Amino acid sequence: MRQYIAPIALALACAGSAHAQPVFDSPSPTAGSDTSKQANEMADKAMYKPVEYANAAKRGPALVVIPGEVKSNNASFTQKYGPNNIADYAELELGKANFKILERSDMGPLLNEFTLAYTMGDPSAARKLLQKGKFKTTKYVVKFDILKAEQVAQAQQGFDGRAVGKLLGVFGAFSGSMGGAQAGAVGETVVGSVQTQENTGVWIIGMRYKIIDANTTEQVATGYTEEKMELGAKGSSVMGVSSGASGGLTLDSMVQRLVQKNVWEIDSKYK
Repeated sequence: MRQYIAPIALALACAGSAHAQPVFDSPSPTAGSDTSKQANEMADKAMYKPVEYANAAKRGPALVVIPGEVKSNNASFTQKYGPNNIADYAELELGKANFKILERSDMGPLLNEFTLAYTMGDPSAARKLLQKGKFKTTKYVVKFDILKAEQVAQAQQGFDGRAVGKLLGVFGAFSGSMGGAQAGAVGETVVGSVQTQENTGVWIIGMRYKIIDANTTEQVATGYTEEKMELGAKGSSVMGVSSGASGGLTLDSMVQRLVQKNVWEIDSKYK
């Protein structure tokens, strides 16, 4: 009997593993070290986290996400982000919320014509375009814009032990004893080697969404949300031994989280 049980158990184990999500090892030479664990703990907090949309079980109407605008004057943000980046995240999250998404790539130049007509303030031309092709089945046109991306706060603190170390050396020299002078010299070396630095910057990123009626091109609803993005770095050095860490949420992750918050509101109110 045992000779039959073993192959069956092995087959079941293989079948279960075949459906498991793949896991990959890190090729980094520091994998598993203390610095690796610290860096990975910070990275885990920035990883994508799916949102449970309240009405995801209910099928949403057909809609098109048109490229929005990045209206911030911050150069680093505008260089990294274009309207399509935001629209791609929006399509992903609206699809998870069970809205029927019409692919922008399937609409070709027609979508570009509509976007141009709408943004140029020509609703009659935009309305005519909505009656063509796959636009006919569309109920809503949704647009996401970045309105704000600015650093609003920065703080730093640190300690430089050289000044204190020199004082210890001076006190030791004037102590009048050989032991005091030696202790002062040791104190000057040790304390003088201590260097610590910590910097933190906080940004506020704001995103607006607009829902446009596909038949009338009138605005049905709008909403706005903000999130703080904190970037930090700290380091220390004592007797030649140094340590440091830096990190924070990236612009990609921040934009995706803002889209998730706005889609959550759209899912809750406009199905």
